[in-house]
Amino acid sequence: MGLSIPMSMPLSGAALRAGALEVVVLGGHLLLYPTGVCQEKVTTRPPATRPPVLLLHGFTDNRSIFVLLRRALGAGGRHVEAYNYSPFTLDLRVAARHLARHVEELCERTGQDRVDLVGHSLGGLVGRYYVQRLGGDTRVRTLVTLGTPHSGTRVAPFMDAHPLVRQIRPDSEVMAELAAPAPDCTTRCVAFWSEFDALMTPAGSARIEHPDLCVENVQVTGIGHLALVAHPAVIAAVRRTLDGPGLVAVTGTDAASVA
Repeated sequence: MGLSIPMSMPLSGAALRAGALEVVVLGGHLLLYPTGVCQEKVTTRPPATRPPVLLLHGFTDNRSIFVLLRRALGAGGRHVEAYNYSPFTLDLRVAARHLARHVEELCERTGQDRVDLVGHSLGGLVGRYYVQRLGGDTRVRTLVTLGTPHSGTRVAPFMDAHPLVRQIRPDSEVMAELAAPAPDCTTRCVAFWSEFDALMTPAGSARIEHPDLCVENVQVTGIGHLALVAHPAVIAAVRRTLDGPGLVAVTGTDAASVA
């Protein structure tokens, strides 16, 4: 969570628009943040024909970041929930184990064998660790990540005192685990990344580069880190991703299918 625009970023019109949008999204999110502090109440619904969707927030954030995305996904008839992992979490792997238990409970409540995960920033990495290292691919049909540091990020070196931040550095033990072979992983992974994501250093670190995974990397144009969960074009693309296997290309004002 937060806004950071490096001074080295070219002050092009697209970069300025992306930065302005980040400020707007940040302001709205700060207003909504208190509403997502508590874990949401779980509900039992009749079995659906599509897997339920579980949303995973990023570092220092909570489920309130997904207010627009959740509404859009739920409008399609899906069962959608958002999961708050503890703000005091110091180990991504612990958060992934807690996620594993929550997914089992969600499958039991909804009568489904598999779920779809959508993770923003660190939440996407928690989801990927569960899928790739804890056998979560047997439960997760599709993993969608939005601005997730899959190869690690070097942003904000002054925050290395926090154990979670150290785990998302390129040379961390967690990154080495995720780079290890995963020949039997069956989950479809779709990673949305943007050249204007100021929290990804370099920006391409939000791509998944792994020879054993079923991966689709979708580049987003003209959208920053926080806006990835709020922009209508990205939200529409996530819906299409969960509806079927087609790839999408996304810009700040449009989204179009590609072969």
